[in-house]
Amino acid sequence: NIVEELTKAGVKLNIGGSVHDPNDPIGRLLFNVLAMIAEFESDLIRMRTREGMKVAKAKGRLRGKAPKLSPAQETHLVGLYRAGKHTTAELAELFSVGRSTVYRAVQRAGNAAVS
Repeated sequence: NIVEELTKAGVKLNIGGSVHDPNDPIGRLLFNVLAMIAEFESDLIRMRTREGMKVAKAKGRLRGKAPKLSPAQETHLVGLYRAGKHTTAELAELFSVGRSTVYRAVQRAGNAAVS
């Protein structure tokens, strides 16, 4: 609990020049009320974000991040990887992507071959 951690650290709440100690009842009340308000605001932001994403998805605007490689590039990369003549780092440099992108492309190709 954050309030308990702050209390143990000796933190006091200063609001408009008035200092409140979280060890007394009024200070504890203020800390808890402020914590509840912060949680409420966080919930509102989360709710609005979800609603906005639903609206964007309904309008066809929510597409996500564009892939680093086109399907043709990914096929070429996987072919080079399977040929065994290039390391993962070399392929990443050749295609201007990270090594993790190379690993994911190879994994997707492996899963597609199994399906």
